[in-house]
Amino acid sequence: MDQAVDPRDAHAPLTRTWNARAISPADDPGHNGRAHRVVREFTLDEVTGREQLHVTALGIYTIFLNGHRLGPDLLAPGWTNYDARLAYQTYDLDAALAPGSNRLEIWLGDGWYRGQLMWPQSMLHDTYGTRVAALAELTLDGDTLLATGPDWTSGPTPVLRNGIYYGETFDAREVDVPAEAGVEVVALDTAILVAQECPPVQELAPLSPVRSWGEARATSYDFGQNIGGYVAFTVTGDPGARLVIEHAEVCGQDGEIDNSNYRSAPARIEYTLAGNGPESYRPHFTFMGFRYARVTIEGDATLERIEAVPISSVTHPKGAFTCGVPAIDRLVLNTLWSQRGNFIDVPTDCPQRDERLGWTGDAQVFAATACWLHDCQAFFRKYLRELIVDQRPDGAISNFSPDPTRLHPDSFGIPPGSTGWGDVITVLPWTLWLHYGDKAALAEAFPAMQRWMDYLWSLSDGPIILPPPGTVDSGGRADPGFTFGDWLQPVGDNRKPQPTIGDDCAATLYHYISADLVARTAEVLGERDAATRFRARAEEIKAAFAEEFITPSGRIGASDQTTYALAFLHGLVPEQHVPAATRYFRRAVEATGGKIGTGFIGTPAILPALTRIGARDLAAMLLLNRDAPGWLYQVDLGATTIWERWDAMGPNGEIYDPEMNSYNHYAYGAICQWLFESVAGIAPDPDAPAFARVRVDPFVLPELSPVSARHETAHGEIAVDWTCADGRVAYTLTLPEGTEGHLPASPDRSELTLNGTAATAPLTLPPGRHEIAFRIAPAA
Repeated sequence: MDQAVDPRDAHAPLTRTWNARAISPADDPGHNGRAHRVVREFTLDEVTGREQLHVTALGIYTIFLNGHRLGPDLLAPGWTNYDARLAYQTYDLDAALAPGSNRLEIWLGDGWYRGQLMWPQSMLHDTYGTRVAALAELTLDGDTLLATGPDWTSGPTPVLRNGIYYGETFDAREVDVPAEAGVEVVALDTAILVAQECPPVQELAPLSPVRSWGEARATSYDFGQNIGGYVAFTVTGDPGARLVIEHAEVCGQDGEIDNSNYRSAPARIEYTLAGNGPESYRPHFTFMGFRYARVTIEGDATLERIEAVPISSVTHPKGAFTCGVPAIDRLVLNTLWSQRGNFIDVPTDCPQRDERLGWTGDAQVFAATACWLHDCQAFFRKYLRELIVDQRPDGAISNFSPDPTRLHPDSFGIPPGSTGWGDVITVLPWTLWLHYGDKAALAEAFPAMQRWMDYLWSLSDGPIILPPPGTVDSGGRADPGFTFGDWLQPVGDNRKPQPTIGDDCAATLYHYISADLVARTAEVLGERDAATRFRARAEEIKAAFAEEFITPSGRIGASDQTTYALAFLHGLVPEQHVPAATRYFRRAVEATGGKIGTGFIGTPAILPALTRIGARDLAAMLLLNRDAPGWLYQVDLGATTIWERWDAMGPNGEIYDPEMNSYNHYAYGAICQWLFESVAGIAPDPDAPAFARVRVDPFVLPELSPVSARHETAHGEIAVDWTCADGRVAYTLTLPEGTEGHLPASPDRSELTLNGTAATAPLTLPPGRHEIAFRIAPAA
């Protein structure tokens, strides 16, 4: 089928009245079977250019109108909680529709709807239903010209098998098989249909191989970048010749591709040639996470061209950060690529293995960084609605969303409601407020926030949360209230491991964080009673935390990096304990030799907390450390995305435990928020959100000079450039119209000048370009 037509998406109203009926191919074989299509030929006397096609599916659809693939959108209608919400898309058709005879084909794949989800111990098929189906309506100025119904026909496609994890098997000899079977009308409540809510998944610029090796009939390709996407290729050869394409993120120590970390996800393409000259192909119903591909040729065929095609819901970066340390620049780029590869309709943890779930903890810690790098307002609003659907009656928030286990509760033994994971319901709406001034998101989430707070209190009937033992039994089950804690926190030498945060301490810290955010949200919404109630709860938790976890000498919890980082960052250290706790915090960092000692919930807090206490020397030590565990270790080993584990690969290239090891997992990339807000010194102000006012407070690490940062806001671009030599900083800030800056007083800055004139902070900075100079205090 030709893919040249590219009509632009014309978004319809949020709701519409449907005359169409959902139809399923009569011979639909069920999951893992051959993909089928529904077909209708129709005639139009004229084409006005105002025609639109509204379409959705149970499963994944690809549309062909008069032999041309319709639209740039991929994996439509996307992944939602299909029992409660199903997206539909609207396309303009003037480029593809013709007067006279027309033919519309809708190909249907398994997708997330009924294809495999999760891993063997918890594997699900037919999660949301057993039959794929299409619902489509062609309209002109609101009047129906054509609608799916019992008069359509169906037939097989050349896609012999497909799945998100599986990949795709395609036989080009089967393209013209007639569609002579009937269809069956299936039940679909059109009340759950919602217009496309977030940017559709689309292709980014393709990547050519940077090297290849092997033999002509088994050649491996390195595309130079780990992505979420697929390969596209052109091949010539005899009818029946076959290509098998395997994917991998890494190569093993023997130099060959190694995809053992994909677990039960085959992630492969099998293509059989028609033999009619050059044949071009890209998958219809799947994607992979990979940097490498190995192409094995069976029969007489020649691969003429191959490219890696990234796909994403975020296609246009809105932020950039560079500095004088190339490895830091690569770290930022790795974070951006991890976001692209995992923001495929939902914010997944990884794009490669038998998982690819919208883990809430990952999204929570990364949300602010995501908004610095791309415009994520619509993307996260859609995800927020899935979170609300998935919230349990007792108020627990899912560990991932959309949550297939909500409909199949016996499939996964860890109950919803984990510390740091469930708190996405408070953190994410507040992030949308900070970055976009999205008050509607706060209002929409506010009831769910309050139910989450009720759930947290119920766990231990008080401000201190005491989770059950932090273990999972042999059946993969845990008690309600189980917490992942500071997931994948490194412990150093196993003969004398470093201290780690206790589950009760972590849960209570996040109890406070969420209570504080709910109180702030209530204040923004004008909910005075709720604001008073949750502010009082936050203060009660704060006092209880100090009594339970802070010793009279100022030591906090297990005296680990995560505990100090979260406590300092969120203001949980009483004033009388700040000097001693600061010393203990410094010792916790120094004890690891300047290596990171935090996991998923501690990592986003560690450098901001060191900034809070003015520990420039320790922040630089952690950031610039080149050994494991540390951010630059993976960069030095050639990583092009963020790893799931600090120790995902040994210095000699040895691959760590493939049973849980992803090389494209964005959580630790949350450091980029700190690079923008502290190192570049620009942060959104909750009292004037959406960058109506910017807090200008650079935390200068001379080792990074020169620094440059850009961020595109609704008002325009904010730009920062600074250099530092001999303690003297030259800081240039450009603010767009509609944005003002606030430079607070700081003991870290002296000899302050503004545009060449001596100045005293605090300063209010109007829109425009500002030349600021100051001297920084010597490192602590």
